[in-house]
Amino acid sequence: MELSKPILWMVIPCYNEQEVLPVTAPLFRGELQELADAGKISDKSRILFVNDGSKDRTWEIISDLAKADPHFIGISQSRNRGHQNAVLAGLMEAKDVCDITISIDCDGQDDIKAMGAMVDSYLAGAEVVYGVRSSRETDTFFKRFTAESFYKLLNKMGAEVVYNHADYRLISARVLDSFADFHEVNIFLRGMIPLVGYKSDKVYYVRAERMAGKSHYPLSKMMALAFDGITSLSVKPISIITGFGGVVSLVGFIGVIWAIIMAIIGKTVAGWASMVCIICFLGGIQMLSLGVIGQYVGKIYMEAKQRPRYIISERTWEPYERHYKG
Repeated sequence: MELSKPILWMVIPCYNEQEVLPVTAPLFRGELQELADAGKISDKSRILFVNDGSKDRTWEIISDLAKADPHFIGISQSRNRGHQNAVLAGLMEAKDVCDITISIDCDGQDDIKAMGAMVDSYLAGAEVVYGVRSSRETDTFFKRFTAESFYKLLNKMGAEVVYNHADYRLISARVLDSFADFHEVNIFLRGMIPLVGYKSDKVYYVRAERMAGKSHYPLSKMMALAFDGITSLSVKPISIITGFGGVVSLVGFIGVIWAIIMAIIGKTVAGWASMVCIICFLGGIQMLSLGVIGQYVGKIYMEAKQRPRYIISERTWEPYERHYKG
């Protein structure tokens, strides 16, 4: 590998992206060429598309791109495993054949031109470079409020994440080698990468509108991702349940003493409404608490099975290899 010109692999997850892929693929190729012409990266650099079990023509488009230009390559998962697993599959595929990777979504919202600054930061000594949104002025109030609350909630719950950073980042092969020792089935990359350590930096950019197609991350998926990130990286919800349970128990104990005293002095009154309210409240808290605990038990169950996090069924450059598990 050329030390002066690192080999870069762009890792781009794709799920039902037949509308946007023909638009953004030439942009990725153009940026790769610009970085190579500027002497920042090797011409051996590649653009790796990861097909995440798409049901449209995404894999066909990726295969056609690979046939037309050797700088385009692709792998396809055997089924849809989700965005995080798709990114992981690409990173693990790249780590042994390149010096650096840059993961970026296919929709063109993340500023491709920020890659140059990321590579500069790597050449200056950073092993991980996070792409961070400089502002959310283009978002609606609701989108901005929910997104900012998402990051604040994650940090308060103990998941170490970079504020306003999603999955646009540069990672060196050295970091990926260390990250390969993380064998969790429940993956939340934006919280796991900081756990690896190493010198990091940030590059700020303005995020644009999606160039084509529809977003695959509505509010419901964002909330699910937040909950998955919290329960995958922190046990703080369990601690909160424990503390709240202690407070409720204390209040209940005081209530018992109060009820006994009222019974002794003969001042008991009918309290059907208050009793029903208390029972319903405690019942709801118990069910909610059991639900959170159940999520942790479910994650332990999945981790114990040690199922593969992804299965690569096809590669554009290895058509005869049947599959690969990771």
